[in-house]
Amino acid sequence: MLRTHTPVRPLTPEDREEALAVCARDPAANCFVAGRIEDGALHTVPGALLGVTGADGALRSLAWASANLVPVECDDAGIEAIAGRVRRLRRQCASIFGPIDQVAGLWDRLGPGWGPARTIRPEQLLMSTVVDPGRLPPDGRVRRARLDEVDLVVPAAAAMFTEEIGYPPFIGSSTAYRSVVAALVRSGRTFVWIDGGRVLFKADVGSVGVDAAQIQGVWLAPHLRGRGLAAPLMASVTSAVLREVAPEATLYVNNFNAAAIATYRAVGFRQVGTFATVLL
Repeated sequence: MLRTHTPVRPLTPEDREEALAVCARDPAANCFVAGRIEDGALHTVPGALLGVTGADGALRSLAWASANLVPVECDDAGIEAIAGRVRRLRRQCASIFGPIDQVAGLWDRLGPGWGPARTIRPEQLLMSTVVDPGRLPPDGRVRRARLDEVDLVVPAAAAMFTEEIGYPPFIGSSTAYRSVVAALVRSGRTFVWIDGGRVLFKADVGSVGVDAAQIQGVWLAPHLRGRGLAAPLMASVTSAVLREVAPEATLYVNNFNAAAIATYRAVGFRQVGTFATVLL
């Protein structure tokens, strides 16, 4: 059988609007990559965004290929093209994540050379809401973190990362990780409840693009869990995001995290898709 070649190329700033139009086909699923584009990554991280084109030269699908590999609107031909392009990036990619079918297709092709995976999260609920959770009283203690509070936020962020991923975000110096946390705080994307000089609750807006905002890094201090606090705290974050950041709030959560799923549903989030993550 004759194989057809599907062109794939690094995108440039001139491709910005067309790439965003591809992301806008599914804003909740493609928020991460759209956010990178809208934050200027086509200028600052040249070559990281790959585009798959059709016979007419128009963009059909995309993939962010940097520290993470994230497919956007990839069909089988697009997955094949992206996989062929990124096989040599094994040491640079810490994870593959995105819509379940696209991730599975990439891992089928890349796994033999990139594996074994550290962990595979085969089913994660992609959830979304466009409705302010007014029926659920928000917790007024939640606010945006200030830049002078970065050193308070870092331990909470590191604890969340360790619980979620299974290993700490840094060993030894925290300088690089602190700069990531500080960037989110500086941009007004970290929400906290701080009491007694300690962060008790935290959530970040990790990506904003094509009129959607992705909430991530949600963490509540262990000694406060199971007390009915999580839903009002998340309601506060969600309300602020919908009023001040984007008209759609999204997040994704592991299918085995029943408590978190119940919290998000209580706030008004509903499942709109299914993600998967391969941690390398």
